[in-house]
Amino acid sequence: MPSEFSGKHVTVAGLGVSGVPAAKVLHGLGAHVTVVNDGADERARTQAAELEALGVTVRLGDGAASDSGSAAGLPEGTELIVTAPGWKPTKPLFAAAEQAGVPVWGDVELAWRLRGHGGRKAAPWLAVTGTNGKTTTVQMLASILAAAGLRTAAVGNIGVSLLDAVTGDTEYDVLAVELSSYQLHWAPSLRAHSAVVLNLAADHLDWHGSMEAYAADKGRVYEGNQVACVYNVADRATEDLVRAADVEEGCRAVGFTLGTPGPSQLGVVEGLLVDRAFVEDRHKNAQELAEVSDVNPPAPHNIANALAAAALARAYGVPAAAVRDGLRAFTPDAHRIAHVADVDGVAYVDDSKATNTHAAEASLAAYEPIVWIAGGLAKGATFDGLVAGAAKRLRGAVLIGADRALIREALARHAPEVPVVDLDRTDTGAMPQAVREARRLAEPGDTVLLAPACASMDMFTNYNKRGDAFAEAVRELGA
Repeated sequence: MPSEFSGKHVTVAGLGVSGVPAAKVLHGLGAHVTVVNDGADERARTQAAELEALGVTVRLGDGAASDSGSAAGLPEGTELIVTAPGWKPTKPLFAAAEQAGVPVWGDVELAWRLRGHGGRKAAPWLAVTGTNGKTTTVQMLASILAAAGLRTAAVGNIGVSLLDAVTGDTEYDVLAVELSSYQLHWAPSLRAHSAVVLNLAADHLDWHGSMEAYAADKGRVYEGNQVACVYNVADRATEDLVRAADVEEGCRAVGFTLGTPGPSQLGVVEGLLVDRAFVEDRHKNAQELAEVSDVNPPAPHNIANALAAAALARAYGVPAAAVRDGLRAFTPDAHRIAHVADVDGVAYVDDSKATNTHAAEASLAAYEPIVWIAGGLAKGATFDGLVAGAAKRLRGAVLIGADRALIREALARHAPEVPVVDLDRTDTGAMPQAVREARRLAEPGDTVLLAPACASMDMFTNYNKRGDAFAEAVRELGA
């Protein structure tokens, strides 16, 4: 049976984890696919050869992804562009598309439009976005849904490809979908069953151009929601996005809070996660969902993630017992406030995933007293607010990486009494030295916390490698 893409000339912008699946799916649906990609390295050539063997046209290194005005225009006959999420809206290719009246979708938009294709069940989406905590929340949500006996998967910016989820052989009951601001920018027709914006802090502003544009793209996740728009009571900006959203009649605003919840909220009461949103007579009643100790680890920001996941699951009709069972079954990914070891009465915690100040702030709020290992690539961030908020918790600080001076200066301004070790090196061998210096500063009962507040690429391939180096150095202490 012919699809709407049969015979259509589609340009896929970018190879990689999203472009290759998009090109394959579109080709399989009968489209004439041309892939454009600036990079022509070995990986790109391998991917290109794979696609060309199927009959897909691939152009490498033709300037399509360039930020300069000399980039190539639209491939002849293009009727639709499907772009990798990381491509900036300012690319000349997109300016040419706008001038020619050619629509631009991301892979999420393509996946949304392919739901139910070929007679498959069109599973509803429970969508999660925010500056920090997306992956953990989506994984918690998938664990809760699975505990309720539902066929589900964590998809989107994590785990299973969305395109694979909607076109594959498995028919899901419901999907837990992680969405980045990039993906949401290119997904104009997405309409989730329910969605949450976990938090908002300055990030990716070089891509979006401004905080307002970044927030607006995050807020797209609420557009057309059917049952619940879940927001963070502690982050007014997320509630403002709910107020601005155009939702279906009857869709409710549901808050989550680390305090006592009001009506239409989930929160915490005497060590219990409780629901006052999805219960009868929510003005008088509350439903116990789980104990705080069921959340792994029970750090404040992770409890907030659990409440957000629970709210989406409850919006879908999941029973309270499944929330508890799903949270108990959940195991967080590595390098997310992961306890590595106790050495001489000092806990060593790896939160290498804290690659920006907002994430580091949440991590620092979870422990006291702290010897803080921080630094790396600041990506334009400033650290005064982070340091001022954490100053009373700090026993000491050990700084590494290219932009460590920015953190050192913030410590001098806001925590001058905190001893600081500034390691003037950006090689991977700095990590074992940092751990040894942290051990020297720490006292029994302290936590040595790797929460860099910076990206890792000045010293390590990625934050995983940075966290691995920290964990190995800690293990050497205890050897």
